[in-house]
Amino acid sequence: MSSMPLVGEEWAYALCGGLTIPEDFTFGSTTVVIGDAGTLIIVEAGDSLDRSCVWNAGEVRLLGPAPTPVRKRLVDEPWERGTDDPKLPVHLTVRISEGLLYLGTGSVTRAGTVLRPGCDEHVLTDCLLRLHSPLTRSSLDLVRPLLPPEDLPDLEWLGHVNGNRASALEQFITGWYPAAPETAGPPSVEASALDLPDGLRHFYRLAQHRPRCLGVQNRVLPLSKLQADPKGEMLVFGEENQGGFFWSLLWTLGGPESDPTVWFREYDESPIAEQEPLSGFLIQFSLYEASMGADYLALPRQLTAQQVDRLTERLLPVPLRPFWPWAPTRFYVAPGLVLHVSDEGGDNGFSAWAGATHRSALAPLADAPVEWSRFDG
Repeated sequence: MSSMPLVGEEWAYALCGGLTIPEDFTFGSTTVVIGDAGTLIIVEAGDSLDRSCVWNAGEVRLLGPAPTPVRKRLVDEPWERGTDDPKLPVHLTVRISEGLLYLGTGSVTRAGTVLRPGCDEHVLTDCLLRLHSPLTRSSLDLVRPLLPPEDLPDLEWLGHVNGNRASALEQFITGWYPAAPETAGPPSVEASALDLPDGLRHFYRLAQHRPRCLGVQNRVLPLSKLQADPKGEMLVFGEENQGGFFWSLLWTLGGPESDPTVWFREYDESPIAEQEPLSGFLIQFSLYEASMGADYLALPRQLTAQQVDRLTERLLPVPLRPFWPWAPTRFYVAPGLVLHVSDEGGDNGFSAWAGATHRSALAPLADAPVEWSRFDG
């Protein structure tokens, strides 16, 4: 099943022994063994955002707080050691029921520390180690088993996109985001008290229990922050994260339209109509923000049209017209996965970004013939 050797703890400890008996330090699910010949790191098999684990084929992530000797060995000593001195090897292993699987050696590429309250000492909070030899797919699946397909959000919502869009929006949002704990009081402004289209009121009701659906890259404004544009002609309800553009709806004297046009506008430019009305726009906005805010990502480098075809061949297209006039964007999905592809225009090709609720959902992209800047699958 795996190209990794199964080793005993005595053999593993001997890797960092030398002339003295090595010391071991356990924090969370991690054991770090420090000796004068090297360092041994043992993590548990499995996958989690809140504990140390094999992150992908080339990375192991440690989560602290780690004891001071661990910080000194992994972070301080490499900086203090002269460049002509050999570095002590760092050996990485994964514990399974049969013993330890030896991954090989690695190097620290990133570390986070915080100052311990009341003193000048720093505490190691997280550490990323890059394996010198990446794991094979079979080895990765052994130390970090995939979720069964039924544990990923399904695609039932997709069948309602060009039928009952309110239902599609609700099924996607409730399937993607876990409900937040109940809050003590009602929202500061009731959507029903404002003269809003039904689709936007429905979106705000969903956001009461799943506030992340309001956006992490760009955002739909909270009810209390809704405002008119400088000319008083439009209701501004969404904005880019740095204020570069915003989305709005046209005020109408007879009350809101049932499914109005959404207008995209840079502050000094004329407004441009989004290709989908509000009902489709809210689905597109939700898909875009879900992918951008996901914990597990797949980020290819710039793509050609042919590479886009290969990347999306195992995914389902969302049957909506392109989103976002700046760089027309289409969406492709699989259970627990959203990929958006933006046409950068001319010789710039296409950019793409995939986000997933769990790394297992990235499996349909694993064999795509593209170069990844990050792949968490």
